[in-house]
Amino acid sequence: MGKLTKAQRAKQQQEEEERILREEEEAKLQVEREEQEKLERERKKLELERLELKDLDRREGELIELRHLLEENHTAVTTWKTDTEEKAKWERYLHCDGSPDPAVQKDINTYVSLWREDPEVNITLVLKQCYLALKLVEELEGLIIDNTDPKEGLKHQEGFILLQELIHYKHLLTTEEILKRASANIDTETGNMQTVIKDDNITLCLWANLKKNSRFKGLQFEEAGLGFELPKQLAVSNIAVRIIHTRYDHLSSLARMADHRINTPCPRSLAGGEEVPIDKDVPEQGETKAEGEVLEDIEVQHQQTVDEEVQSIQGNEGRKSAASGQSRRSSAQPAEGRGSQIQTQMEALGAEGESTSPLGQLTVMDSGNGVQAVDLLQYTPLGGVFYYDVFHLPPQAHQVNGWEIRQLLDKGLQVFPYPVEKSNSGENEAVVCPPVGVSVTLPDFVIFMETPQVARWDSAGKQWRMDGITDVSYEETEARISFKMNSFQAFVLMQETYANLPFLSWELRPLGQDSALFTVNGALIDLNITIQGNQCMLQSDQERGLSHLKGKWMSGPALQRAMLNAGINIFVKEYTDKYVSTCGKDPLTEHAAYEQMALFASACAFSWSKWNAKCGAAHLVMQVCEHLGPDPVPKGSWSLYLLGAQRSQKLEITEKSEAFSPDHYPGSEFHSTLIHTLQDDMSPDGTERPRESSCLFVDTVQRLLSATRPLMYS
Repeated sequence: MGKLTKAQRAKQQQEEEERILREEEEAKLQVEREEQEKLERERKKLELERLELKDLDRREGELIELRHLLEENHTAVTTWKTDTEEKAKWERYLHCDGSPDPAVQKDINTYVSLWREDPEVNITLVLKQCYLALKLVEELEGLIIDNTDPKEGLKHQEGFILLQELIHYKHLLTTEEILKRASANIDTETGNMQTVIKDDNITLCLWANLKKNSRFKGLQFEEAGLGFELPKQLAVSNIAVRIIHTRYDHLSSLARMADHRINTPCPRSLAGGEEVPIDKDVPEQGETKAEGEVLEDIEVQHQQTVDEEVQSIQGNEGRKSAASGQSRRSSAQPAEGRGSQIQTQMEALGAEGESTSPLGQLTVMDSGNGVQAVDLLQYTPLGGVFYYDVFHLPPQAHQVNGWEIRQLLDKGLQVFPYPVEKSNSGENEAVVCPPVGVSVTLPDFVIFMETPQVARWDSAGKQWRMDGITDVSYEETEARISFKMNSFQAFVLMQETYANLPFLSWELRPLGQDSALFTVNGALIDLNITIQGNQCMLQSDQERGLSHLKGKWMSGPALQRAMLNAGINIFVKEYTDKYVSTCGKDPLTEHAAYEQMALFASACAFSWSKWNAKCGAAHLVMQVCEHLGPDPVPKGSWSLYLLGAQRSQKLEITEKSEAFSPDHYPGSEFHSTLIHTLQDDMSPDGTERPRESSCLFVDTVQRLLSATRPLMYS
């Protein structure tokens, strides 16, 4: 390489000097930036300390105000409920319709004894009697759930069981009466007898094999949406087939009760209270019978009597609010606890947390002989129970010289044994017993979001099982499912309990004073629940299965029961997190949020935020804005708020930010409660409206939020 010219050296030297100058300038700028950042950090630190001290000074007052609002609402709601219950009792007393008071054991026992001795077997009259009995069963179920006295609970449980047994027994007697006269009601086309009898609670399908045609394959009860298939040996046998579809499900209650006594661990309170011992002396279902012969009849026809959950997953009505617990530790909070580290919400609550005691299997339980029972927490029976039975056809009457001659049997209707274990000709030769088929059109009062699962009733183990069911065929367009079983058994259709969870998004927005719309975008279907006072109404684009619910006003608890019975589950229980992924939030912080959201539900809209899953277990993040009209919330109106055990604050980030940051919105302040944080940005009208809210509206919104827990399961 040759020597550089004078001009080249000069140029190179100039470039080197410029580089040095740039580096010095950049170093200078870097020092200035670092100094500015240091000053900014110090400014933010000072500002943070100022806001924290200001928040600490007014903390006690804010918590006292919140506690006062919550306790005032709670007292008003409790008074209203007490007055309503007393009024209902008085109206029942004045009604004097002869129906027993389910709360009085003597009345129930008298009613059961008189009905058991009633010789009436006319199907129409008996179904009317069963309708009243089922009403009493529902009332007893409510008493069992609400009862806190174990002795009284057992008394209600006894009446509950006796009534269920007697209903099934009456069905058996009316079936026998119809089959005795099968030959007098022969269908001219088939030569057999078939009939369908329906009311609001059951559908009874009966077929009597009078012709015994070896080519008979099966029958469809078109008006009932039910059908069956028989193998040849049954087609030529003297039998009758009965399918009873009950809209209610007593067998699952029996399964839960049996599993509760054997498998359920001692429940604990939500806040980690002491274990509640399970009463191991709870009598088995058959021990509460006054007369054993009824139970024997029921077991013969595979219709086991049913018990009910004595302890349900329910909240304690007298529970202290989370905010009241928070206020007790307001002024004593150490200063070093402030900052981004937020303590567990309302530690002072301790064992005052909501105690829950769910029944049912936590996993698929092995009964000890390799048989696995259906997990009734993971799967929910829908559409009632289908009892599929085959009986010996009772002797038919003969007309002789104007006289009716009939052979009388003293054992009543007898089950036809199928499958037969051994043949008559060979001691060890097994009889080939093909499976029996059945087809079901899905009930129109439930919705199956996925392909239904079929489970059969194991009467010995008192459990539902999914084994032993073959050749399952589901025709989605016709909403019909067909399958085969090795024997005649009760069966039920099931779907996954939490198929619609977790939520994709949710929103709670006001429609006016004491009116709001709760929208849930579920994993499979979307739902809207309109709240007006203490009444709720379901809305959905789903057509099939919800026609009897949509557009009808009912109380919050009634709507929840109706939605669950219809297959729409957006509600969670204690063990839901074992089946659904969650954000893993502190439950007391979450509960306090729902309390305050309900207080401001007439003036503020609340919505899901993607940052709620990114902010940690001790924090909650949601979108909030003041909204006083019935129209949808305009885009761009939302702001993000961070909630913790010790404070709430408005955030600087938005839903479109690239990363989560806990920095507060410039110019905003810290508060000890969410409602005081929201009031900083609300108009006078918006601030005043929550103070005029009905206590029943606030209670209904809070219970709906606590039942769905959108901040946890979305």
